[in-house]
Amino acid sequence: MKSFLYSAVLALTLAMGACNPDNLEVAPGNPTESSFFTSELDFEALIRGVYAKQVELYGYRVGGYVHAVRHLPGDDITTTGANPLETFASLQPNVGTLTNYYTTLYRIIYRANTALDKINTVADGVYLTPGLKDRHRGEALFLRGLSYFWLANTFGTSPLRVERLNSLDQVAAPSATEGQLLDQAVKDFTEAASLLPEAWDARNAGRATSNAANGMLGKSLVFRGTINKTAADFTAAVAAFSKIRNRSLVANFADNFAADRENNAESLYEFQASQPPNTDNVFLSDDFEPGGVGTTSGWWGLFEPNNSLLFGTARFIATRKLLAAFDPADPRRDLTLNPTTRDIRKYWTRDQKTSNPGASANNARILRYADVLLLQAEAIVQSGGAVADAMALVNQVRTRARNMVPNGTVPANLPTTLTAAQAMDAIRNERLLELAGEESHRWFDLRRWHKGGQINLSSGFDFSSDQPTLLGFDANKHLLFPIPLAETDNNPNVKQNPGY
Repeated sequence: MKSFLYSAVLALTLAMGACNPDNLEVAPGNPTESSFFTSELDFEALIRGVYAKQVELYGYRVGGYVHAVRHLPGDDITTTGANPLETFASLQPNVGTLTNYYTTLYRIIYRANTALDKINTVADGVYLTPGLKDRHRGEALFLRGLSYFWLANTFGTSPLRVERLNSLDQVAAPSATEGQLLDQAVKDFTEAASLLPEAWDARNAGRATSNAANGMLGKSLVFRGTINKTAADFTAAVAAFSKIRNRSLVANFADNFAADRENNAESLYEFQASQPPNTDNVFLSDDFEPGGVGTTSGWWGLFEPNNSLLFGTARFIATRKLLAAFDPADPRRDLTLNPTTRDIRKYWTRDQKTSNPGASANNARILRYADVLLLQAEAIVQSGGAVADAMALVNQVRTRARNMVPNGTVPANLPTTLTAAQAMDAIRNERLLELAGEESHRWFDLRRWHKGGQINLSSGFDFSSDQPTLLGFDANKHLLFPIPLAETDNNPNVKQNPGY
């Protein structure tokens, strides 16, 4: 997805004009920002540029891929070596992967804020297609909300920016208070859900929809309700989930990770991995920015036993804890991991390589319907609803799993007569089994359940049975990761999270 580099062109034009007053009346050789946005296509390019920046969260990024931030802090994935995102005691503000993750999310937010600014001030007559202006606004809000959801669950107190930066006075934004970023995500998803279509045509498959916005809205409300113990948030989450239309579990669990089964009926939102027309240069992390066309693909080499781009670094495998959590007869086990080697099988065994061995056109599934069903079950229990209704949703996920085997019996349906506490134990366990190894799930679940008093990560919790002596987890410190050193050095109004 391309973005037009109007701001860079504008800066260059102004700089050149300032050097020589005689040149002030010379027409610029390229479009400036003030002259560019004259058609729907210009705004379409602007919105696609917001999506495009997500490649830096899922692509290779030589020497700085950020997958560890999403995968390693939990108890489902470990490494064959040591990584500060898993060995908490060594987690410091100068960890490069954290800096890359943080910077990318704020670049997405900046692009979204710029898009909203331009869309909100567009002259009459530019948008001709009915509803397209609202759809573009909805997409920008959704992508901003998604970035704030990730920031809230990783850094907690990083700055809140909801307006485009127009002057240097706006650069040094203060730290947010914990909770503000998640509140903003709720606000963005709420508005996005009212603006986005239920579906796009086939040519635009993968763009944000009202289903995606309502799914992330419900998820954000469940997270906030868990942390703050607010029943009203759980009730609102159930209402948001109930607005999702025409989504269902696919028959085969493995289709959620196959390159030829993307954007299927279970998918609510995916990163759209692709390949440039000629090749995918994974050694360039930029998405059509100055310096050349970089990668637009995803990268699953971190799971592969012999990926050529690991360069001796530790790859990711399943923990012994995850392996032990599965009933051997559960069909999801062998589709999730190799029980002998503990290699993660999601994504890479059903991969679609591009011309570069480090690039993949297999989409990362960010939100799928199974996640929604389990969150909805949790919200029902926590809001005081009927446990039987919640278990019926969990049993949809378990039924799909056992039906992949002729006359399958495992996993069996859970009883509908469980107590609320038993139901929550069952839901927490099901989320581990169903979502293991997928991005930004397990750690986010663990930290919210701890903050809500449902589990205790400080009391012998087994993050990784592979490296128990290295972890050094401190709940007073590690529930929030450190604000990157570059941010606190450059912005005196940003305060470091406690303990770092």
